[in-house]
Amino acid sequence: MVRYSVITEKNPREIVLLRGSGCRWKKCRFCDYHLDFSKDEEANYRLNQEALSNVTGAYHSLEVINSGSFCELDDGTMDAIETVCREKKIDVLRFESHWMYRKKIPLLKERFAGSGIQVKIKMGVETFDETFREETMEKGMKGVAPEEIARYAQEVCLLFGFSGQTEETMERDIRTGLAHFERICVNLMNPNTAPLQPDQEVIRLFQSRVYPRYRENPRVDILVENTEFGVG
Repeated sequence: MVRYSVITEKNPREIVLLRGSGCRWKKCRFCDYHLDFSKDEEANYRLNQEALSNVTGAYHSLEVINSGSFCELDDGTMDAIETVCREKKIDVLRFESHWMYRKKIPLLKERFAGSGIQVKIKMGVETFDETFREETMEKGMKGVAPEEIARYAQEVCLLFGFSGQTEETMERDIRTGLAHFERICVNLMNPNTAPLQPDQEVIRLFQSRVYPRYRENPRVDILVENTEFGVG
């Protein structure tokens, strides 16, 4: 497992894949990332310290992901993140969060603001089509509109490549994301062990029709393979 990388295009930053206690939602029908977890906080801390030791501060920007949400990282790891950000002069720090933790986000931002660090939240929305999101994906965001998500998150992840998605729905998701958020990250579904698996025809449709329109957009990251950020 590679847990540190550097992203040099569009939005240059360093990225670390840390390990937490495990996703507490764990119902998304497309996901098996939650398997990267441990209940051993000390072991997690040691592993996370090793990943964080690679951070150089080259771009003064760091993204922290952990196959879940920031709330599932142990206290020692959170302290280590703050220390590294101060020492390496990180100005912008990104964390992932599930919608269920939205009320904890203000305190997170306040904590790091005390060290002069701006926290941005990246939330996995997957699609703004609520019916598809809740009935097919089981995301756990019933009744949540883009405007409400934008109160807590500055960036969102979208997930394409499933039967039922069309050129029109994927285009609408991207446009909605760009209208409400600073940045979006489009992921194409890769085969894994979860119940919901990719439809290769939908993926080909995205790559031929939608991808060319946004490939060069500086506010859009597009991951054809889920390891393209260099971690995983």
